[in-house]
Amino acid sequence: MPYAQTVEPERTQDGTIEDVATVFVTNKECPFRCLMCDLWQHTAPGRVPDGAVAHQIEWALERLPPAQHLKLYNAGSFFDRQAIPRADWPRIAQLLTPFHTVIVESHPRLIGQDCDVFAQMLNPRLQVAMGLETVDPTVLPRLNKRMTLDDFEQATRFLTDHAIDTRAFILLRTPFQSEQQGVEWAMRSIDYAFGVGVECCVVIPTRAGNGAMDQLQREGHFEPPSMESLEQVLDYGVSLGCGRVFADIWDLERFYTCEECGPGRKDRLNQVNLTQQVLPGVRCGCKSES
Repeated sequence: MPYAQTVEPERTQDGTIEDVATVFVTNKECPFRCLMCDLWQHTAPGRVPDGAVAHQIEWALERLPPAQHLKLYNAGSFFDRQAIPRADWPRIAQLLTPFHTVIVESHPRLIGQDCDVFAQMLNPRLQVAMGLETVDPTVLPRLNKRMTLDDFEQATRFLTDHAIDTRAFILLRTPFQSEQQGVEWAMRSIDYAFGVGVECCVVIPTRAGNGAMDQLQREGHFEPPSMESLEQVLDYGVSLGCGRVFADIWDLERFYTCEECGPGRKDRLNQVNLTQQVLPGVRCGCKSES
């Protein structure tokens, strides 16, 4: 079975707000094992048999309310044949027929002809989400991402050339960055992503909880970012007007430092996500304005 499924509103490319379903598929652990990743906690011990992934998607869609768009996220890359068997593609494509768009995840180094083959099977438009993480040259090599910025750019160019949109995941305050550096490099990463043709950026506040990150935190090499920093980076990205920019607000309560304004700040971030407009800050006695 998939390990989770949700439906949430999201602003689309054409400016409407529509429901997006997300199915979190259970499959083989990703071989890249990036430093900050915690998806290994939701994996199968080995390659799942042919038909298992398609069955998970069918099971989830039967239980989810209707939605116009679908994210198919898995503990790795959709185009890793050890994670999503290619034999499942025809059935998956059939299941996805009612949707307007489908978003899958992939490591940039796995982007190639398979992406176009799958896109041609689909009725909905395909978008591929890739982890850019950071363009900080002192940090990216230390994340065990096993990719370069050239890899990311080449992958984005390939997808664009085949009429497939790209969504980039950007980390706010990676390990080995101060709070100020985290903000600066997240902003630079947004600039870079739009510069190479990315359509949508998602800013993710870096979290502990996967073991390795907790050890780095104990050693003084990592601290989670503040909500103020997330607000600052989101506002910057939205103000560019180059494409959609979202803040990841899942489990944002763990970043609260004030229980009075924390919920209001989260609501503001959500409203900025939906409107793609920089909105007035939240005033509170703990801080005059965000």
